[in-house]
Amino acid sequence: MKPEIHPDYHEITVVMTDGTEYKTRSTLGSEGDVLRLDIDPKTHPAWTGQRRVVDTGGRVAQFNRRFAGLGANS
Repeated sequence: MKPEIHPDYHEITVVMTDGTEYKTRSTLGSEGDVLRLDIDPKTHPAWTGQRRVVDTGGRVAQFNRRFAGLGANS
């Protein structure tokens, strides 16, 4: 490895959304910094399997209204 081109790799503390903490090594910030997560595997639907229905403002209905007259038989 070339000297003087790699970032500093040091220990930081990661705080999960439920308050649990663990130490890891990272190039983020400086030695002893704290990374507080807004989303983590314990709460995010991608990992928990719980899905929420998000209203997208009727995008499908808007599409159908806009292109209602354009059909294969029109």
